[in-house]
Amino acid sequence: MPPASGTQQDPLPAETTDPDAPHPDPGADLVLVAERDHLAQAREFLRLMREDVLSLRALSGDPVSEQYLKADLYRRAEALSDLPDTPLFFGRLDYAAGEYAGDRFHVGRRHVHDPAGRPVVVDWRAPVSRAFYRASPAEPMGLALRRRFGFAGGQLTAHEDEAFTGPPPTAPSPFTAAAGPVSQILIDEIERPRSGPMRDIVATIQPDQDDIVRAGADQTLCVQGAPGTGKTAVGLHRVAYLLYAHPGKMTRGGVLVIGPNRAFLSYIRDVLPALGELNVSQTTLADLLAHVPVRAADSAAAAQVKGDIRLAEVLRRALWAGLRPPAEPLLLARGSRRWRVPAAELGDLVAELRDRGVRYAAGRDMLGHRIAHVILTRMEAAGETCDDRTHDAVRRSRPVRAAVDAIWPKADPVKLVFRLLSDPALLAAAAGGLLDPAEQDLIAWRRVPRGPASAPWTLADAALVDEAGDLIERTPSLSHVVLDEAQDLSPMECRAVGRRCATGSATVLGDLAQGTAPAATSSWPTLLGHLGKAGADLRELRTGYRVPRQILDYANQLLGALAPGLAPASSLRQDPAALTVLPVTGPALAGALATACAAAGQAPGSTAVIAADDQVGALSGLLGAAPLAHRVLDGQHPDPGAGLLLVPVTLAKGLEFDHVIVVEPARIVAAESRGLHRLYVALTRAVSRLTVLHTEPLPPGLGSPATALSAPM
Repeated sequence: MPPASGTQQDPLPAETTDPDAPHPDPGADLVLVAERDHLAQAREFLRLMREDVLSLRALSGDPVSEQYLKADLYRRAEALSDLPDTPLFFGRLDYAAGEYAGDRFHVGRRHVHDPAGRPVVVDWRAPVSRAFYRASPAEPMGLALRRRFGFAGGQLTAHEDEAFTGPPPTAPSPFTAAAGPVSQILIDEIERPRSGPMRDIVATIQPDQDDIVRAGADQTLCVQGAPGTGKTAVGLHRVAYLLYAHPGKMTRGGVLVIGPNRAFLSYIRDVLPALGELNVSQTTLADLLAHVPVRAADSAAAAQVKGDIRLAEVLRRALWAGLRPPAEPLLLARGSRRWRVPAAELGDLVAELRDRGVRYAAGRDMLGHRIAHVILTRMEAAGETCDDRTHDAVRRSRPVRAAVDAIWPKADPVKLVFRLLSDPALLAAAAGGLLDPAEQDLIAWRRVPRGPASAPWTLADAALVDEAGDLIERTPSLSHVVLDEAQDLSPMECRAVGRRCATGSATVLGDLAQGTAPAATSSWPTLLGHLGKAGADLRELRTGYRVPRQILDYANQLLGALAPGLAPASSLRQDPAALTVLPVTGPALAGALATACAAAGQAPGSTAVIAADDQVGALSGLLGAAPLAHRVLDGQHPDPGAGLLLVPVTLAKGLEFDHVIVVEPARIVAAESRGLHRLYVALTRAVSRLTVLHTEPLPPGLGSPATALSAPM
């Protein structure tokens, strides 16, 4: 165990916000005083760096390039903006050996240098910073000392030193040998109340998380992570690392983050900008597949069939069934000569292209070239001189274009799926041997819409349109895709995401126990196969840092029914007062809810009431009558924001709150086929306190913990 000085708290007020203010207290920690002075200098140098960028002029030879340069300078300046509520560094490394022997580095969210170019703060992603996350007594990585800083707002308030040289400690150390948040500063930072959007975790990344964050750009990772293990934050920090370590590749191809809903995207919106990365697109799966207006919802059974991998072959058959055998020969007149291509020869050209496996639109374009090549070969054999212009003229001639249109008609993905779902005969022909009649009847539209604009499109239909679009024309691939809550994707949705990273890499995040969609997977290898990333490396995060052990253990009672093969996660945090399970009589629910909300409102941090979707309206009425000011989270106003929030359970995934009140677990379970999974999600949204209120018996397997109140009200 390395010696450690412990946590040193400065007697100066934590609320001090002026980094240049004097330190009048003679008893102040001199180390912290010096570090505050370094922070003030770093902020000044960052300001100068930003001013240097803003002083640059965008000079170019044309207006378009000039606008691009202006936008690039603006982004660079924004990336250098100081965040007044966050210090520029959170750690310090003193090296005693190796390449950096004798050097000292302050580790922060971005690089800062003085006017002479000397580093004042090094980026947490730089190779020299890795020891901050990975050094241990067994492998000090050349360090003499590692210092962590506590902070409140933008001000340093404490420091904690871990020495890697010298004699063994004689006093207890705040550090342990196990991985995880083991220092008091780390624990304080992890337990700090949350309000508003998610924060970055650069100051608290643990070794198992760091392995994922710094994985190579060409490596696809699948991260199975229980609630509170930080999988979402790890995925976002991996994006920031890849943009730093491989800026050309990532920027050239683009990076995309896909979340489960807009509330989730609103919750994570500040993480990457806080790390200086502003050019990462974020979207939901529904918005990614917005080829048609989704205005309806499938039944669970229909969604499962539409999301099945067999639909990829059904669509392929339906598309290629549109080819028509040549009915007559092609005749082309050029000058005094007529050139003839027999129907059989045209058929051979079509068969050759189909056998090559080309995409539909590419094959259609190639057919025109093939026909022109056949005609030019005969023209040259007859002694005519031909060149590329002749070839292009023949290909664009009316007879050739008419033949291509007749044999290989244009295809539209929306119209293809529309015809498939509205024409039982076409569906039966395309699905023969793949879907039985009952399955075909399940996905076919009962009423035939007048056209695609009035069709009852669902999200599963949108995935089919995306598949059809890729069969017609190749979908462009990005450099990297982060897919969160991946366990909920159907095979067809996985294929849609996989097309976006076909030539790039991906970070796949999820938890099998939180699969709430009808087609949710129970196997990561199966899902990765549908994603086109069968060789991905599967990692598992089992240590919870945010959710207290009492809450996690309570929710883990459901794992046997949700995911029998999944090992339960453990938490490094304990709080005997974290969990309250309160049975109440029906009339007493309003009072119990108001009391729980009022008590939660007295403590710092965010508070959410989570309930079945169909109960939200009634609970909102109870809260209004209390009266307790609150907001209802919905798809139209997805920002979780601050204050008391009433959350439909279907929008709770991916969010976290300091205090959570789950109302009527039995109603959540009964609301849908995967209601037990939905309840597991609700129970694990709390990071400080969880209160469960129920008038109905708890679902089977969910017993009352020893800390729960058992007397009904």
